[in-house]
Amino acid sequence: MKLARDFELDATDLQILDLLQENCKRPLAAIGEKVDLSAPAVMERIHKLEQAGVITGYVALLDARLLGLDVTAFIGVSMGHPRMIDGFEREVSRIDDVLECHHVTGGHTLLLKVKTESTETLEALIGRVRSIEGVTRTETMIVLSTQTERPSIPLQPAEPVEHRRPRPVAAARTKRPSLPSRPGREGPGRPGSREEES
Repeated sequence: MKLARDFELDATDLQILDLLQENCKRPLAAIGEKVDLSAPAVMERIHKLEQAGVITGYVALLDARLLGLDVTAFIGVSMGHPRMIDGFEREVSRIDDVLECHHVTGGHTLLLKVKTESTETLEALIGRVRSIEGVTRTETMIVLSTQTERPSIPLQPAEPVEHRRPRPVAAARTKRPSLPSRPGREGPGRPGSREEES
């Protein structure tokens, strides 16, 4: 897998990234056992991944419900003009309950993912979003339940080097030696025969 700046990921890099996504506090020696490298070699690879921008940071994953944020919702936002989008994105980045803001295709201009305490705080959040300049309409979808929410990025293994199988060599055909023709046995179509023109 080749990235910008002439940086290429191999299968070992991808395996290290996968292990870090599972648990970024995993000891370097434990990672090394999985990828068959020493701890210093693992540290060197991780440092290169950080310098290349592949690893952007290390965070703790929290349970929002245990922290009192019981409501998850998606808010579709329609903007009156494209030039208003930058200003909206700056304003919405200041709202702590907004976790994600995406510029999307379809019926909305932007899509927000929010987590908040209750429907009352959600209503106040929607009002704040609607008050931002350029917003013409919003549509809110409240999450009833969540079956899948992956924090990790799926990583495709590097393509293995294709080893071509050697083509089977055909057995050489042995040419049978031609036997001398017997006199008087020659005829049309037989080796050594002559056809006289009348």
